[in-house]
Amino acid sequence: MPGLDTTELARQLGAYPGAARIWVAFSGGMDSSVLLAALHDVKDALPGVLRAVHVDHGLHPESRRWAEHCAAFCDARSIPLTVERIRVVPAAGDSLEAVAREARYGVFKGLLGRRELLLTAHHQDDQAETLLLALLRGSGVRGLAAMPVSAPLGRGRLVRPLLGRPRTEIARFAAERGLAWIEDPSNAQTDLDRNFLRHRVLPMLQDRWPAVSATLSRSARHCAEAAGLVAGLAHDVLPQVLGECKASLSIGMLIQLDRPLQKAVLRAWLELYGFPLPDARHLERILAEVLPARPDASPLVAWKGCQIRRYRDHLLCMVPLPEPPAERLRIPWSIAATPAILELPGQLGSLEWRPDHSHPATARRQPEALEVRFAQPGQRCRARPEGHTRALKDHFQAAGVPNWLRPYAPMVFCGDRLVAVAGVCACATEWVDALPGTLLWQGRAPEPLDGFFQREIRVSLPGSR
Repeated sequence: MPGLDTTELARQLGAYPGAARIWVAFSGGMDSSVLLAALHDVKDALPGVLRAVHVDHGLHPESRRWAEHCAAFCDARSIPLTVERIRVVPAAGDSLEAVAREARYGVFKGLLGRRELLLTAHHQDDQAETLLLALLRGSGVRGLAAMPVSAPLGRGRLVRPLLGRPRTEIARFAAERGLAWIEDPSNAQTDLDRNFLRHRVLPMLQDRWPAVSATLSRSARHCAEAAGLVAGLAHDVLPQVLGECKASLSIGMLIQLDRPLQKAVLRAWLELYGFPLPDARHLERILAEVLPARPDASPLVAWKGCQIRRYRDHLLCMVPLPEPPAERLRIPWSIAATPAILELPGQLGSLEWRPDHSHPATARRQPEALEVRFAQPGQRCRARPEGHTRALKDHFQAAGVPNWLRPYAPMVFCGDRLVAVAGVCACATEWVDALPGTLLWQGRAPEPLDGFFQREIRVSLPGSR
């Protein structure tokens, strides 16, 4: 069997001619040591400057010594090395391995600049393990595609140049060069799923089918092609079902699609707005609970980093909403000062009162002190002098504000009288000394608050001489 072809490695990376830097994710293990040494052999043929990055998770007593080994390896070859130390603290129920990986790739994302590459040493046997893990999880074609050769990462790109090469080739290169590497004892722990496949399952499969890793990798490529076709179809259909609101889908249009296409369109939609994709269980819940819900219902399907909600005919994706302010919260607001700005709690931004200086009353009178409250049940408001007094929920409905966003709306009171609901409506006043102006609600987050509330409304406040 031919050995690792370093010239072919340089040719692969030649597909990225604009690369300014080429970073190697260097753990110090055999695979990444081989990749870094092989690239050093052809460094003059690479499109960018070769560098290495080592992430010290601090999970093993020897981790600092491992970082020193990596530094010595790079010093011997005059390869610049960046060492990043992180602290990994998994939450209850989280996999330490998964949390460490997420933290590691967070470092990589922050490190990469525009037109920079991060190379990892994943190889054909790793790909076979990834496919088997996906099969055991019951993944669809997207998951069975396993690891792509190349993918966006932060401002740069992730590349796996060894993905088509077997572990035996990499081990032979390491032996021929006399490379020294780190043996992480956790790689031998067969209570971890990937290690169990690597040490127990794949050797048995290879005894019976010697080319099993290559064959499984080929299946992953077929699944990647199928997943690409499905994604392409979904992206073609997506514009036809996008809703009028930002980050929304038209439920009426979506339910006309076949169920498999509905799932594909939902994934394409979430990707469009940069949200983490749901697993099969959450995807089924969206189709079974949210789509058929009554237009006035408030169904919610949530997973880490994303919430799916419904309002009228719109399906909405959003970052998780913070806890709404407490009903008992009272915030005094003196608007005599200029500028009259009140910082709101949480991520709700600020309120600003801008008086109408063209009105003669503004120069003669001072506005009375106000108070901001939230989610006051039973309130009523008359939006026009000639109109009827209506329940506040009617004004929210007329403004198109979903009931699950209403607790976040700042309500401005003068004494016990409701003056305005920021972003929704002003209450018509009968004050003789009324002072006209504009109430602005700015800097609000997350996204849904900007999508459903007005930025400014005209208000008349009571004034005193």
